[in-house]
Parts: sequence; structure tokens; C-alpha cells
Amino acid sequence: MAFLDVRPSPIAGTWYPDNPKTLAASVDVYLANVNLANIEEQVVAVIAPHAGHRYSGAVAAHAFATLRELTPDLVAVISPYHNYHPAPLLTTKHQAYGTPLGPIEVDQSALTELQSHIQIPITALSNDPEHSLEIELPFLQRIFKYPFKLLPIMIHAQEEEIAEQLGAALAKTLKEKNAILVASTDLSHFYDQKTANALDAEMLKRFASLDPASIFEAEHSGKGFACGHAAVAAVQWAAKVLGANKVQVVNYATSGNITGDFTSVVGYGAAVITK
Repeated sequence: MAFLDVRPSPIAGTWYPDNPKTLAASVDVYLANVNLANIEEQVVAVIAPHAGHRYSGAVAAHAFATLRELTPDLVAVISPYHNYHPAPLLTTKHQAYGTPLGPIEVDQSALTELQSHIQIPITALSNDPEHSLEIELPFLQRIFKYPFKLLPIMIHAQEEEIAEQLGAALAKTLKEKNAILVASTDLSHFYDQKTANALDAEMLKRFASLDPASIFEAEHSGKGFACGHAAVAAVQWAAKVLGANKVQVVNYATSGNITGDFTSVVGYGAAVITK
């Protein structure tokens, strides 16, 4: 591990603690506070929010807690890309992602295989500033306390056709592997609490329907919003090919529930996709 080219974290110390012991303890508290009935079905994927841990960590923990009994070798994390880049699909040029809890090696062979299954080029970036993929990693590191590998994909072009192609390619890449999918998304942004609750309920209903196309319909018609809607859709398309037939929303809150300011909130949902 010592010789890997590790992507340095641009968000440790702001979006989550940069002290390893503090970070591990805080994530463990979020996970310990989850009180979920056992998921009887086999977990294929989870959907988790990606704000700073202070805001969305408690909700995210509900998604990651459903992975407790699993031991995947590979975790594919699919997120939006919030910054400008001309390429539709992005990944890291580094050999590993660094967090205060240590490096997570990128599975280069899985990335190569994924590219072989999709005609859209996956562009590799050095030192990308994206938070929405990295923010999930400390949860994975505290759930899976052994070396697993990462398949990181960031979607810049949030188009239905691209998400569907990515989902098909992910399914082909992961079908013979011991792998889990993670979709990273927040919900509506900067509406008052009542409006946010209504918009988010509609989008979560779309997630629960396991109909990825309906997610885009909600986004484009303004019935609900998710900044990572294409990531969720891609993961759902992949999960369906891998046998998934059920989505359970396991937690929901807004930033207002944390800050007490309900005039302008961001919505956070957690869900598990099973077969």
C-alpha cells in the first residue's frame, strides 16, 4: 500500500474530521444509532446522501448499516460530478483514494473492464475536488474493516441514455464479482421544509419504484429533485440486471432537522436495493 499513488482528500477537516480517531469514533456513533429491522433479502446496492457528515451522516449511516453482514471484495461508488468538466463520465487517475482512515485501492482491472463494456469514454482525473464520492468512503471503511477495492465513477453528464449505458456496463463488470454498489445523492436543495418534504417524498417514491426512467421524469418535470439522480438511476439499472427487485427507503431527514433552520433546507434519503 505504501507505494500507491494516493488521491489526497480535499475535504478532510471540513466535510468530516481529519483526525483518524475522531473520524472513526464519529462514524461509529452514527452507525450505532441506527435502529433498523434486519433486511431479510440480499443487499445489492445502497443509496446514501453526500453532505458533510454533520448534516447527513446520521441518514447515510442507515444505508451503510444494511451492509454490516457483507464482505465484498469490491465496492462501486457512483456519484455526480458537481464541478465543470467536458467529459460525461469521470474517474480518478490515482491508484487509491486517501481518507484519514487510510487508503482504499482502486481496482484498475475492474475500471478497464467497465470501459470495455461501454462506448462512452471514462476520463481519469488527478486531484479532482469532488466531495460526493469521497464522503461515503469513511462509512465503508468502518463497516468493512479489511482491505476492499474501489470502483469510483463520477457522472458529469446526467443524461438518461448515459446512465442506462453505465448501468448496463456496471452489471456486466460486477456480475461475477463479490461486489456492492453505492449511489451517492442528496435530494432537493434550498426549499423550505414543507416544500422539501413534498418534493423529496416524490423522489423517494421514484427510487422505491425501481423504475430508473421515472427518476428522470421527476427531475425534468420538477416533481422531485436529486443532484445525483443519474447516479441513482445507473445503480438501479445495474442492480436490476444483477437480480434486484425491491427498494426500501430506510431513513429521511433534512438539514433543517440538524440545524433548526427550516427556511432553506437540503433533503437527505437513505435506501437499500435488494433481491
